[in-house]
Amino acid sequence: MITTKTADNALKSYYLDAVSEQLNVGVSPLLARIKQTTADVWGRDVRKLVRFGINGGIGAGTEEGALPTAGGNNYAQFVSTLKNLYGTIEISDKAIRASANNEGAFVNLLNAEMDGLVRSASFNFSRMLFGDGSGVLGTVTAATGTFLTLDDVSGIAEGMVVDIYSGDNLVAAGRTVTLVDQAEKSVSISGDAITNITGMKLVVQNSYNMELTGLKAIMSSTGSLYGVARSTNSWMIPQTVASVGELTEQKLQKALDLVEERSGKAANFIVCSWGVRRALANVLSKYKTVEGIELEGGYRAIAFNGIPVVADRFCPKGTMYLLNTDDFALHQLCDWQWLEGEDGKVLRQVPGKPVYTATLVKYAELMCTRPSGQGVLTAITEA
Repeated sequence: MITTKTADNALKSYYLDAVSEQLNVGVSPLLARIKQTTADVWGRDVRKLVRFGINGGIGAGTEEGALPTAGGNNYAQFVSTLKNLYGTIEISDKAIRASANNEGAFVNLLNAEMDGLVRSASFNFSRMLFGDGSGVLGTVTAATGTFLTLDDVSGIAEGMVVDIYSGDNLVAAGRTVTLVDQAEKSVSISGDAITNITGMKLVVQNSYNMELTGLKAIMSSTGSLYGVARSTNSWMIPQTVASVGELTEQKLQKALDLVEERSGKAANFIVCSWGVRRALANVLSKYKTVEGIELEGGYRAIAFNGIPVVADRFCPKGTMYLLNTDDFALHQLCDWQWLEGEDGKVLRQVPGKPVYTATLVKYAELMCTRPSGQGVLTAITEA
C-alpha cells in the first residue's frame, strides 16, 4: 500500500540521484563544462587563494655577477558566501490517498512532480549563470494596472513567484507571474496594482542579492569581485571588445587572440545569444561547411576553429563570451540533497494544510579564478 513513508523512501533512494544528475549536467552546456568541487569551502564561505602575475625571481647576468633577487608568487584571497539554492515539490494528501492502491498512479504522480521541479530548477539555475547575483529579472518601464512592460523578460516564465523592489526596499512580495509576452517584453502579475511602479524591479522571490555570482558580475570591469577591488587589480578585469557591430571571422579571431595575448591562455568555450550564433553561422557558411562538435552531457554545438560555440536564452542580446572553463568552478558544501527533519523524513506536512512538501537544496557558489583570462564582445549585430 502506498503511504507517505513509501513516498519519502522513494524520494531519498530513487529520485535524488536521478535529479542530481539532471541538475548538474542537464541544465546547460556551460554548466556541464564547469567542474564541481567541495574544495575551498570553509563553513558558510568559499575562501580560495588565487595566484596572479608571475614570480619575480628570474633574471640574467654575468658569470660572477649577483644572482636575481628572489621574488615570491603574488596571491589574493577570494571570499564569497555560499548561496542557498532551493527547489520544492508539493503533493496533496488527497493525491497520495487516491493512488494508495495503484503503484503505477503513484509513480506517475511522483514523476510529474519531479519533472516539474527539474524543469523549474534548470530554468532558474541556468538563468543564474548569466546573472549578477542580484536575482533581478527586469525593470518596469511602463504599467497599466498589473500589466507591466519590462526592459527584459528573458528570465521570466508563467508561474514564477516574484517580489517587487523600489531600490533596495521591498514593495510587494509573493506575486505570481500569470502571463509573459516575450515579443512585447510584458508580463501580468497577480494581486492589486502598485502605484508608481515604473522603475521598480521584479526579483525572484526571497532572492534579492542572494543568487550565484554569474557571468554578468564576473565580466564587469568596475566594482569588486569576491572581495577584491578591480580598481587596483587590473588582472581582475576581463578583456572587452565593445560596439562590435557586424560580426566577422576576423573580428572574432582578433578577440580570441587578445584574450590569449593578455592572459597567456586561450579560450576554450564560447557562449552567446541566439541571434549572435545565427550571425556567426552565416559568416562561417560563406567560406566553409559549419563544423559540428559534441560536448559533455550529450550537447552538440557549432565550432569556430575547434572552439565550441553554444547559444543560451539567458545570454544578453548582442553578446558573446569567450571563456576558459578551466578557470571556473562551482564550489559546493555538498551535492543536491533533500532537507530532512529531525525524524529523518524529507516529506513533511504543511502546518494546517492537507499538503506535503519536500525541498531539494544545494549550497554553492560560482568562482572564476582568472577574470582577465575571459573575454566579452558586446553590441554585435544579430541575425
